[in-house]
Amino acid sequence: MYDLTGFQRDLLYVIAGEEEPHGLAIKEELEEYYEKEIHHGRLYPNLDTLVDKGLVEKGQRDRRTNFYTLTRRGRRELEARREWESQYVDL
Repeated sequence: MYDLTGFQRDLLYVIAGEEEPHGLAIKEELEEYYEKEIHHGRLYPNLDTLVDKGLVEKGQRDRRTNFYTLTRRGRRELEARREWESQYVDL
């Protein structure tokens, strides 16, 4: 996780919190969080990076719609990140 951008980490959190979200659903969640438009040219290359790193798996719902899920490795990385964060943030 240390080599991911903050945006890529946010993508992992959104994917983890949804049931096989498609790209536009992820985009809408992040736009609500960031309070600004997320362009396709930013979203999809970052999703592809997460797929290439083995953290996310991309599936195909139909010819035009892909969906995304965390891999086991992606879940482990998120859990490790949360454990690391909890050392410094006690809510």
